[in-house]
Amino acid sequence: MGIKAALPKLELYLYTTVLAIALVWAGTWILDASSENVNRKAFKQSVKPGWHYFGRKMDVADFEWVMWFTTFRNHILFALAGHVIFAKICSLLSPKRRSLIFGVYGAVAVLITMGWTFMTLVLSHCIILYSVSLVKRKWICFLAGIASLASIKMEPFNSWQESLVTGSFDLQDILFYGGCGFSIMRCMSFALENCEKKDGNYSLSDLLKYNFYLPFFFFGPIMTFDLYHVQANNPNLTRKDREIWNITTQALVHLGAILVVDAFFHYLYILTIPSDMKLVKQLSDWSLAGLAYSNLVYDWVKAAVMFGVINTVARLDYLDPPQPPKCITMLYVFAETHFDRGINDWLCRYVYDFIGGNHDQIFKELLATICTFAITTLWLGPCELVYIWSFFNCFGLNFELWVAKLFSIRPFSSIEYAMGEAMSRRIRGVFNAVNFWTIVLYNVLALNSLEFAKLVGNRLIVKGFPLSSLSVLLVTYCGVQLVKERERQQALLEDPKPVEAPKPVEEIKEKAE
Repeated sequence: MGIKAALPKLELYLYTTVLAIALVWAGTWILDASSENVNRKAFKQSVKPGWHYFGRKMDVADFEWVMWFTTFRNHILFALAGHVIFAKICSLLSPKRRSLIFGVYGAVAVLITMGWTFMTLVLSHCIILYSVSLVKRKWICFLAGIASLASIKMEPFNSWQESLVTGSFDLQDILFYGGCGFSIMRCMSFALENCEKKDGNYSLSDLLKYNFYLPFFFFGPIMTFDLYHVQANNPNLTRKDREIWNITTQALVHLGAILVVDAFFHYLYILTIPSDMKLVKQLSDWSLAGLAYSNLVYDWVKAAVMFGVINTVARLDYLDPPQPPKCITMLYVFAETHFDRGINDWLCRYVYDFIGGNHDQIFKELLATICTFAITTLWLGPCELVYIWSFFNCFGLNFELWVAKLFSIRPFSSIEYAMGEAMSRRIRGVFNAVNFWTIVLYNVLALNSLEFAKLVGNRLIVKGFPLSSLSVLLVTYCGVQLVKERERQQALLEDPKPVEAPKPVEEIKEKAE
């Protein structure tokens, strides 16, 4: 179907009104639940005193957010600010050696923060995978990388390696697993790109300069070696028009998002409530739907802000880092669902696209998705919850392809052309609305708990049928149609050429015969 089928204005306003009312209604339910239960015993560990001028306690259940923007905010800002100043001065003095300068500064910072035993451990992984890359066999490099990754994700190897790192401070575990995990993924990218290099090999120093770029080292995102090597070694340090303005604007947007999220945490305890199943069972169906949705939105905001802060620093270094993930509200297909675009780009380049090709063959797609989610499971850390999450998301991705294949053949394709673009868009919107909630349910179990996901699914699908089920589906349908309209307008801006109208069914049949 073409992209010219615009929504009528009245229909657009109707969708917007219904969606806005539903979001406000669900938000008031969550606000009431937060206010009335602030002193519950189950809330004591995760609801703490917040900003005094709000006069309310704050939801601090997410350690990662608190770590970044409260507890260790000054330490992180100091390290990133030091990198920006040092890198800027040295880049002006010697732009041809700036990748070396980035690597040296990062290595020194890691050494001071984590100690020489951690540095030795990371270097050992780098040297092993560099040595394997000289063989120039992709499958050997991949197996070696998977083995290295498994050594820090599975017992007893991860505990043994962690015990080698001396010292003890609050962030040690996070920095250890983050630094080692991202280092191995970068080393795998280096090894696989080295296999593609026709003339000679990249040097060990190229790998170390790539791996010890400080903004990416502990927390990501992953930038594949081919992109980083070209950009970091480009001596032509010129910027596009208004680029500095765009970087500044982006930084201010991230600052505003941090303040807004912190303010919301004083009124909506969306992270703490799902952990108290006794309270959750007392909530209305709309409250549960709002909680599930808001948890995924928050996780997207967190990823967008955290990666956005790092990306701002990288853009000051004349790099083009991976973009933040697509907003969960804009997602209605599994193919675009991810919360870390760096990992997603890595998996697509070396696994998903490599095995799946153009993704139009069912069995190749099945193999590609199984391999992709197998590696994702290892990256996240094998456990029952991750197994369930991987299985359902892998199934969802394949089921989309199966359905698309089915409806691309007759008589379904002929029926769709006969019904017209507007009706086709509405019918697709219904299927997309259902798909949206499968995405929510499949992913909320990883963010909260399996019990919470099962409860939400049971209340919305079984006990809430038909009133809650259909009303939530209606609101989601309105949201999907608004997203589709936005995508249509963006597509017209990118390619304003008129789209050829679909041919009548009779003409299609005549050509086929």
